[in-house]
Amino acid sequence: MSLREILRWPDPRLAETCAPVGEITPEIKTLARDMLETMYDAPGRGLAAPQVGAMVRMFVMDTGWKEGKPDPLVCINPMLQEISEERVEAEEGCLSIPGVLAKVSRPAQVQMVWTGLKGGRIVQSFIGFAAACAQHELDHLDGVVTFDHLDAETRARKIAEFEAI
Repeated sequence: MSLREILRWPDPRLAETCAPVGEITPEIKTLARDMLETMYDAPGRGLAAPQVGAMVRMFVMDTGWKEGKPDPLVCINPMLQEISEERVEAEEGCLSIPGVLAKVSRPAQVQMVWTGLKGGRIVQSFIGFAAACAQHELDHLDGVVTFDHLDAETRARKIAEFEAI
């Protein structure tokens, strides 16, 4: 396993839509292990493949490890199946936009389906922070970053904050 460099906004790759993973090759397994190691080292709770320059539909997340309840997930070709109507607004950070938090409104609960590293189909519901994390990482696979969720005035202010760091 090895750490990978995390791309920083405005790297143009962060605005690209990623290609589906065709098959789970040894390279995909290595990428998943490297992404988990990189995420934990950052230290973050989610990391999408394009954030390390791999333009495939895969992300990793572990929303409980900082509280001593590790639950690492490797999500290949993830898709949302169900989205709650209830929305919540919360501060989000991003490993590609370090040092900047922004309030983002998202569905409070989602059900996601993805392929696991062993090739099986996995379906899981997420609520609260885990739901926001899954949606945030899924956004990256479609070339969407936190700034893209903000109104023009807030976006300009947050970009200026980031550029001042």
